[in-house]
Amino acid sequence: MLQVGDQAPDFELLDQRGESVRLSELLTKGPVVLFFYPAALSPGCTREACHFRDIVGEFAERGAAILGISADDVDKQKRFDDTHSLGYPLLADTDSTVARAYGLKRRIPGIPAKRGTFVIGADQRIVAAIHSELNMNIHADEALGALAH
Repeated sequence: MLQVGDQAPDFELLDQRGESVRLSELLTKGPVVLFFYPAALSPGCTREACHFRDIVGEFAERGAAILGISADDVDKQKRFDDTHSLGYPLLADTDSTVARAYGLKRRIPGIPAKRGTFVIGADQRIVAAIHSELNMNIHADEALGALAH
């Protein structure tokens, strides 16, 4: 998993509306919180994504954009957003290229990527790297804390 100070790999993926999202373009507007979740609509990922949704205003106050990302396709990401009114981009990393670049791809084929969150500064450097498979709320809470510094 990438660590604080590492250069965040740039990428371009489709969101739940089929629109292209490029990390480097978003970073021109301020920091980005990129959270990887194993599977859209699963109980743990739903808790995590809804917690980000519930405090999205606090991220906006700090000028940060939120991006969720998993190997799910655009249609499943759309169902996830429609079901829970998440309101931020959910990116389809269907071949796990981005998960691999960020060090979250598992070695066992067919197993979803690890859960991890990165706070990325406007200079494309990682400001915080959060990893917990079981504590869903820690990702949003610690990312928000990292933006306060």
